[in-house]
Amino acid sequence: MREKLLAYLFMILAVPIAGELNFYPLDGDIRVSLGTPIFFFILLWVRKVHPILAGLLVGMAVVLFRIFLSSLLTDSLVFQEAFYLHYPVYFYYLIYAYLFYILKIHKLYNKPFFIGLLGVGIEIIASMVEIFFRNLTAHMPITLSTVLLIGGIAFIRSFFVLGFFNILIFREEKLADEQQRKLNEQMLMLISNLYVESIQLKKATKNAEQLTSACYGLYRELKEEKMDHQAQVALGIAGQMHEIKKDNQRIDAGLSKLMVRENLNDFMSMEEIVAVIVTSNERYGEMLGKSIHFEFTVIGQHPNYHTFMLLSLINNLVSNAVEAIQELGTIEIKVTRLPELLEIKVKDSGSGISTRNRKLLFEPGFTTKFNEIGIASNGIGLSYVKNVIENLGGDITLLETSETTFEILLPIETLMQKG
Repeated sequence: MREKLLAYLFMILAVPIAGELNFYPLDGDIRVSLGTPIFFFILLWVRKVHPILAGLLVGMAVVLFRIFLSSLLTDSLVFQEAFYLHYPVYFYYLIYAYLFYILKIHKLYNKPFFIGLLGVGIEIIASMVEIFFRNLTAHMPITLSTVLLIGGIAFIRSFFVLGFFNILIFREEKLADEQQRKLNEQMLMLISNLYVESIQLKKATKNAEQLTSACYGLYRELKEEKMDHQAQVALGIAGQMHEIKKDNQRIDAGLSKLMVRENLNDFMSMEEIVAVIVTSNERYGEMLGKSIHFEFTVIGQHPNYHTFMLLSLINNLVSNAVEAIQELGTIEIKVTRLPELLEIKVKDSGSGISTRNRKLLFEPGFTTKFNEIGIASNGIGLSYVKNVIENLGGDITLLETSETTFEILLPIETLMQKG
């Protein structure tokens, strides 16, 4: 309601003032001002206002404003004379708004040229109504040249407003598309991370199931050996492992529903996947105050791959590379289609990895990252990546080069299956 009231207030202030920016092309008979373009634009842009009520308010505001100006310019103003001089413009805005409403122009935004033509027609009709009321008090001859002039002015004003309006609409849609694209990228990265966690959760669930079975077997053996206390301990462990398995299954079901609920593509082209990774890590680098140049190459003909699977794997390596670079650096991503394998190489110009650390790189808990107060990272990123890749039948290797280069080999057939 507050926004609607502000819109009406803006109209009754802006249109009368804009109406005073005018000229008279026919020796004082026809008044051409900016009032109509402003009114037309507001009716198009502000959908919350009712056109007829807007016409009533604006018409009265314009009449009162012109009477007020006349009182300032004329010492001996007779209110009745000023009213008869200016009241016809009230019917101009009222008819203009009424026709705008009954023609349902708000529903024609997908037909801009048609809106322009209707705007011309509305202005011509409203002008003729105003001339009719002026003729009640002062004779104003209507000739063919007058009608043509009114039509020409209406055409220029309507299509000028429409052009400006469409520029703003286009800009608004472009901003909305950009915002949606960024949101989709964020959701893709989030779901790719959840995908990795989901795989690990499935592995933990499977391990819990195996441990439950083993503990229950141990319970039965201890029971047969009449070792009742130890048997009860084994049975308790089996029960706890069973609860862990059930909890993992419930969490996995929730993660699966979350990933399915988002309207995102399960499969994308390799170029699109790498583009999302580069964009998100460019922002990550900027957030860390680093200037990083990204280069990526896609070689060969590729099918659409499982989006979240590849995003989660490649992004982990690229984000590690971003963190490894001090202030300035380059990250290269090269994807090559081999006969039955997908080869992915991620190279960065960071500080590199020592020979000693190379042997421990994929071990769970190993890390060389510490925060500003010296607390180590959990060191699970690369071990996760290695585990996922091996589960997919692939392999990850740290190549022996002067710069840090990871190579991933994955079966293409696996990447085309829905995980």
